[in-house]
Amino acid sequence: MVRARSGKTVLRRRKRLRKLTKGFRQSRHNLVRQSRVTLIRAGVYAFRDRRVRKRLFRRLWIVRINAACRMRGLRYGEFINGLQLALVELDRKTLADLAVADPDTFTKIVELARQNLPQPAAKG
Repeated sequence: MVRARSGKTVLRRRKRLRKLTKGFRQSRHNLVRQSRVTLIRAGVYAFRDRRVRKRLFRRLWIVRINAACRMRGLRYGEFINGLQLALVELDRKTLADLAVADPDTFTKIVELARQNLPQPAAKG
């Protein structure tokens, strides 16, 4: 009896793998075993870096807010503390966008934060 081969199934799987590894360099996109390993590794990097990207954006927003606050005579930590005491629930992404796109509104928010900061005790 003739031996049955799994030709179509294997070819379909390899074709799908080649489509996923398009753009990989040298043999990593056309040798099956290497491309499978590289694809797994790429998935690991993608999973990790989705979280890293969130961290980097938060750092960028904080830098922008800090620069805008210092132009108005307030430090970043004092600004955030003042907003928390004023019960303002704007996130850093929105604050950074306001600092860049709408400086007048950001100035008002800085003044609100400054008013809600605790006053330093007088020495005497």
